[in-house]
Amino acid sequence: MRDYVTYEWFTILTILGIFALTTAKYINALRFSDFISIIGNSKYLKIYSKDQKFIDPFDGLLFLNLTFSGSIFLFFAYSIFVSPLTFELVSFLKLLLALATVVIIKTLLERLIASLFEIDNIVDAYLFQKITFLNYSGLILILSNLLLLYTSLDSKIVIITSFGTILLINLIGFMTSFKNHQKIINPNFFYFLLYLCALEIAPYILLYKVISEYNV
Repeated sequence: MRDYVTYEWFTILTILGIFALTTAKYINALRFSDFISIIGNSKYLKIYSKDQKFIDPFDGLLFLNLTFSGSIFLFFAYSIFVSPLTFELVSFLKLLLALATVVIIKTLLERLIASLFEIDNIVDAYLFQKITFLNYSGLILILSNLLLLYTSLDSKIVIITSFGTILLINLIGFMTSFKNHQKIINPNFFYFLLYLCALEIAPYILLYKVISEYNV
């Protein structure tokens, strides 16, 4: 009965993620098409980074899917590779909220630092690129969750393959950003390393701590 209830909630959240993606495609089919083909094609970044807004409905819908799908994936991954988790709706919603909060606060903090150091244009372009690849990872996550929920494939293989694919996607995004801003990064490499530790690594360590205390 517990597994049935767990999968029922995961099904609802997966449907909400699919609905968010469908809505994003409905409000801007051309942009969604460009977004889907972003790997190996810089057209999306070149066109839409110029028109980015502080609150973008299109990106917001993609982020909703990332949050729903990411929370389910993290639940499965932690349960299988670290320690079995008991599904409790309130605790799971806290996990979902923690994931969304980490990404949002991290982004706002980066924007604040950019404003303080008057490098808004550079950081805005970098953040748009990073968020785009992160949202693209949401497509992999939702496919992965469907396999984990409704097929008999080995869960460990599905999770490892999905994690590797997501890591590769975001590495491509990171290397693209590094290449585009290499002239600025090279003379300030020490500060770049500090940035990586403080704003790229530490938030995800915090998120892991939240997951590890899931049942506490």
